[in-house]
Amino acid sequence: MKRWILLLVMAMLVSACSKEPAAYLIAGSQVSITVERIKPNFWTKGWDLDLVARQHPNCQRRYHLKHTNSTKVRVDVYSPQRGVFILRQGKRWYVTDLRTCAFDTFADPPPAPGEPMGSFMEKGGVFTFVESGGRASAPDTDAEAD
Repeated sequence: MKRWILLLVMAMLVSACSKEPAAYLIAGSQVSITVERIKPNFWTKGWDLDLVARQHPNCQRRYHLKHTNSTKVRVDVYSPQRGVFILRQGKRWYVTDLRTCAFDTFADPPPAPGEPMGSFMEKGGVFTFVESGGRASAPDTDAEAD
């Protein structure tokens, strides 16, 4: 009996995990930026965030962004030049270059982050990428597992 209770509790803990990807498709699914918000456990406050930079077939890399204790996730995306994207998560700033899949953080906010492309955020109860014009992207149905 104790074994069944333990298995039931373990199953509940595993099922409480949540991973929600949202993709900004730049050139179809071949070139994209994906932000995943992850809740590893039901008791975790806020979200873990990962950035997946993809420029197929040259590279695909995953980078960890700073954990947020907020229940509302928003990551703004700017583009100062072709293939380079600057992301703002609250007071934190990141840059990714899709030509090389490079990634780095800014110590200070960039003075001119570039043209606003949109934001990763929850809209209508779904974590998605919302373009600057307010249009939400379609869910990425051919997302690959890493």
